[in-house]
Amino acid sequence: MKTNNFFIVSTLLTVFFISCNKKKYTEVVEVPLPTAQEKITIGFPEDVRADPGSFLMDKLPYPYDALAPTVSPLTLETHYSKHYLTYTNNFNKAVAGTGLENLSIEEVLSQLDLNNTELRNNAGGYYNHGLYWKSMTPNGGGKPTDTIAAVIDRDFGSFENFKNTFTAEASRQFGSAWVWLVVDKSGKLQVTSTQNQDNPLMRNATIQGTPIIALDLWEHAYYLGYQYRRRSYIESFFNVLNWKKINEAYEATTRKKYR
Repeated sequence: MKTNNFFIVSTLLTVFFISCNKKKYTEVVEVPLPTAQEKITIGFPEDVRADPGSFLMDKLPYPYDALAPTVSPLTLETHYSKHYLTYTNNFNKAVAGTGLENLSIEEVLSQLDLNNTELRNNAGGYYNHGLYWKSMTPNGGGKPTDTIAAVIDRDFGSFENFKNTFTAEASRQFGSAWVWLVVDKSGKLQVTSTQNQDNPLMRNATIQGTPIIALDLWEHAYYLGYQYRRRSYIESFFNVLNWKKINEAYEATTRKKYR
């Protein structure tokens, strides 16, 4: 009798577990789609407004989706309308009521007190991002032409040498940094880098000079599109370089300082 009862109980348990397993693997869980309000909406650069101040935001010369896939639309919108806007507003607050608000941004950077971290970080962030936007353009990249092409060959030996030098300098950076192509005090092109929001116009720069290309290596510049693959972002930067503007910046610098 006990044997029969054990058999019956065992059979019922077996049927129960089979039923549970079957339910476990065949049950479909429906996940609701995000509502229209929850979906990410990309805005327009022209809608971004800084607070009143002496220094104006540079207008982004292309839509947020214009540099994809090098810079994703969400990355560019966040970068321009949040980070750059904040640096602009904070910079204007830092110089308000001082003699610095009547100077050019280049003059501010070359004269500022490096111990004034608020001014140093926000003035650098304001200037650095302005040049970063100008360094890129939709359908850019390729090899340079005009004067800048000849000068790159003169100072680096070839465009490929320049590209390798710039990529190597960017790849060795750790943490938040910028990489630059500058015209140094002798008129020579050099690749250099700075940490945080410093730049080659400041008195503490290892290589001082006038920047004509800026590459932002802060995480907010690439992480949404590349995550840990920062090297891919660096290499893709060459696909959007605005050689026309870079050439104009070089010629303007040399006319002003080295004629």
